[in-house]
This record gives sequence, structure tokens and C-alpha cells, in this order.
Amino acid sequence: MPVPGPGYSITVRVEAPASSSAAGDLTTAVGRVGGVLTAFDVVESHSDSIVVDISANALSENHANDITQTLDSLPGVKVRKVSDRTFLIHLGGKIEVTPKVALRNRDDLSRAYTPGVARVCQAIANNPEDARRLTIKRNTVAVLTDGSAVLGLGNIGPAAALPVMEGKAALFKKFADVDAWPVCLDTQDTEEIIMIAKALAPVYAGINLEDIAAPRCFEIEKRLREQLDIPVFHDDQHGTAIVVVAALRNALRVVGKNIEDCKIVVSGVGAAGSAIIRLLLHKNPADIVAADIDGVVHSARGNLDDNLTWIASHTNKEQVSGTLHEALAGADVFIGVSAPNLFGAEQVATMNKDAVVFALANPDPEIDPLEAQKHAAVVATGRSDFPNQINNVLAFPGVFRGLLDAHAHNIDDSMLLAAADAIADVVDNGKLNASFIVPSVFDSAVAPAVAEAVRKAVRAEQG
Repeated sequence: MPVPGPGYSITVRVEAPASSSAAGDLTTAVGRVGGVLTAFDVVESHSDSIVVDISANALSENHANDITQTLDSLPGVKVRKVSDRTFLIHLGGKIEVTPKVALRNRDDLSRAYTPGVARVCQAIANNPEDARRLTIKRNTVAVLTDGSAVLGLGNIGPAAALPVMEGKAALFKKFADVDAWPVCLDTQDTEEIIMIAKALAPVYAGINLEDIAAPRCFEIEKRLREQLDIPVFHDDQHGTAIVVVAALRNALRVVGKNIEDCKIVVSGVGAAGSAIIRLLLHKNPADIVAADIDGVVHSARGNLDDNLTWIASHTNKEQVSGTLHEALAGADVFIGVSAPNLFGAEQVATMNKDAVVFALANPDPEIDPLEAQKHAAVVATGRSDFPNQINNVLAFPGVFRGLLDAHAHNIDDSMLLAAADAIADVVDNGKLNASFIVPSVFDSAVAPAVAEAVRKAVRAEQG
């Protein structure tokens, strides 16, 4: 199922004989071991040899090594150097601070810094709300993590989480012109995280919580929302939920079903799964049945934490028990944010006609998408190498752009639902089909549409 992708892209510099077959021999060797050639550049040419940079996508680090060794084993070929293109893009970090004002002479310095800056400080001391007008606060978001649930890597700590937070900050700037900064905390104590976030809050107009493990993330978000006067948004929860709700609205348009008539099965009730369920409930589905590693969630199951207790009391109307496979029978929609390879085509066959399958576990989904397509009418994944990628980048830049523009002090479900509708509406009837239910992350219409929808929702909430 997996195909070579840019996440494991390498550039191999090789010296080869200057023969008429050299280029063909090198490219054939890459293809023979399953690499995908993306570039072939001659960097040196001599009477008896050439030096070539060969760029190729691989499946993994081991596969990249196989490609390199295969090239090195060709007669007369010598590998000079191998560069991992992913590591190259991270050298020195991915973001920087750039002054917005010129500092050309003493006059400029006197206004931007001392003594002139003292007047601005005093103005903010007299009216703290002026910080939004006179400082970076108006357009700045903290991307805050404790490194406890980074991507699919688990609890790898704050330093190892920093490349992800940098990437998030770069995406904020690229797609919505929001200035975001990584805040990676060397603590996983709930009280300390809350205390530090509160202490840092004066600098920021919003906090994007990221890669914090459940159930700790629920408590942190809840209490920060109660105690701060700026929006606090846990992207692993709400960003995912927004895009899933948008995608499902369009998928049901494709198959001609109303959500009020649909049984939805959700696999995984951690941060993302719980948020998806909570947002979907606003759409009044016929029923939602949630399942985790211990099977279907129901009130009589026992050993339920606060989150699962809430899920059990708001879903599974008939309080059925059993396995995920049993829950899928007669379902219209499957949404997975859990673990790879949980079921196959035979289970999809037990779902209702024109089923919708969102298998979002990354990098390996709950079911092979090709297997799901044997019986499902619409299939989505979290991967970039299949149609219908459910990607949080569709949501969080525009959400924060709208929140910042509206000077929002909080965030609620009406704003999340407005963002979901805006994403769905970008895919109009002329574009909508089973392989295109959400727009591309590079569609320039998405972030502005989401921002405008969120701005309107904030204004409606403010009265």
C-alpha cells in the first residue's frame, strides 16, 4: 500500500563512467529497487566521467539505504555523498524573527527603543487592552507543547517536539500571516503547564496547544479557557474535528444521505476522537457508537475515566456492547483516529450501502484504503498519497486568523462549526465527487473563507 514519498527523499551524488548508457543505468537502478526518481542533474562532466546528483523518494530510511547501495554496486560507479533532503530543510530551524520597522539611525532607535518606547509602555500600563494595538500581541500565537504525544512518535519530550512546533509556526505564517512561536515546556505536570501558560499569556493573543497527551490535554485546555482572556485551541482535538465534520458533510452529499439518518462509528476516543464526537453531536446524527482498545464504549463497561463517562452518556443510544467489528454492521459512516489495520474489506461489506470510511490513523490507517474502496462509496485518509486527505492545515491557520482579527477572548463550538462549514463550502457542486470532498491545503481560498466565517461567529457570540 505505501508508496515512496518526499518524507524520505534523498539526493545521492555519484561519479559514473561517461558512457552513453550511464544515465539509463543509474535511473534503472533506482527504479529496480522501488525508488521514485524525482531529479537527475549533471553537476560535473569530464572526458572519462560524469558526476550526477540523483534525487529520489523512498519508503523508509532502510529503503533509502537500499537505493544508495544499489547505485554504489554498479560497475564503475562511486557514491560520493548522500543527503537526506528532509534533514536539510530543518538545518538551523525553519523560522526566524524579522524586524517590521527600519532601524537606520539614532532617531529610529530613539523611537523604537529608549527613550521613546517608555511612553508606549506607560500607555499600556494605563490601558492594558492597548497591548493588542501597540505590540506583537495582536497577531501572535503560542504553539505550546510538553512533547508527550508528538505525531505518532509518542512521548519524546520537548526538544524532540521542537521541529514539529517550528513547522506549525511556519504553516501559520504561510497560510494566514499569523506570527506563531514554539513554546516547548520541559514539564509534563498539569499544574505547572497551566501556571506557565498563564504566565506567558500577556505576549500572545491566542494559544494553540499541540501534541499533549490525553487525558491531560482535556484538563489543561478546560482550565486555561476558564482562566485566560484569549482563545485556547487544542489543534489535535478541534482542528481534526473541524476538518472531519467538513469532509463528512461533503461525503454525505456525494452519497445522498442526511446525517440525521446515519449511524456513525468512531474508533479512538482520545483527544481527536472525543472532539470529533462532541462536534458531530451538534449535527444530530441518528447515533454515534464509539470504540477503543477495550471495545464499544457504554455506560456499564466500567473503568471509565471522566472523558469516557461523558462519551458513554452522550452516544450509543441503545447502549450496545461488543467489538469494533460488531459495531460496524449496519453503520453508514466509519471515522478512525486510532490504530493501523483494525479491519478489512469484509467488515466494510457489513456496513450500509454507500458507506463512508474515514481511516485517519497515520501513517498506516485502520484499513488499507484500496480494501475499503471495494465496498465503501467514499474513502478518506490522513495520508497525502491518497485522495481526500484530512489535514488540520485546512483549519487552524484560518481559525486563528479569524480569532485574532475579531479580537476574540474565547472560542466555542459555534466558531468551530462555522469553520467546518466554510471548508466544506469551498468544494462547490462543480468540484464535488467521491475523490474530492475537501479542498487542497494549498487552495488559497480556504484560510480566508475560514477566517471570515470565524470572525462572523465571534461577532455573533459577542452580540
